[in-house]
Amino acid sequence: MLLVSALISGLGLGSMYGLMALGFHVTYAVSGTVNFAQGSSMMLGAVLTYAFAQTLGWPMGAAIVLALLLCALYGLVVEVLAVRPFASRGSDAWLMATVALGIVVENIVMFTFGKEPRSLPSPLAQTPLTVGGLNLGIYPLQLLIPLVGLALAAALHRLSRGTRWGTAMLAVVQNRPAARLMGIPITRAVMAAFALSALFAGVAGVLIAPLFNVQADM
Repeated sequence: MLLVSALISGLGLGSMYGLMALGFHVTYAVSGTVNFAQGSSMMLGAVLTYAFAQTLGWPMGAAIVLALLLCALYGLVVEVLAVRPFASRGSDAWLMATVALGIVVENIVMFTFGKEPRSLPSPLAQTPLTVGGLNLGIYPLQLLIPLVGLALAAALHRLSRGTRWGTAMLAVVQNRPAARLMGIPITRAVMAAFALSALFAGVAGVLIAPLFNVQADM
């Protein structure tokens, strides 16, 4: 059972890293740059959800939605402040600029919310699964995380292939000069890519937050 538990935990952790990698892929494919502030986006997803749900007492659904929207907004800020000024000049300084912005945001959150670890309450991370009275040491949330990751990857594929905006983003990926001649807003496509990148990282943060106490208990 320890092996099964380790495999499921590893699958959940790998799925969260997969969401982060998916964000890296989106920004690199569309803009040729990478959002190295992804870690802070993941942190914001967890912290903002906790603040809205636990501190302010909002319904969990509303807290998650608003937290993810703010993560997407943060992705736009990263693109506007830390990437665009350098990428437009052909400079690679956005590499350090995104890292620096992420560090600044992490320290602001640390000074604002404190350093102590906290976890979101979730019925999916309270009672481990059992089979025939045998405790498997696996929580339902750990099974849900890979499914969410696959669903988001499928949604991204559907967005890129089945919507007008997704087709425009693909055109930017394949041939930026031709896309510009066709009237596709390149800047908006890049901004959308960074918003999606931060959104995926925020989802990973929301999913991992309820498992903090679980990992400590284990």
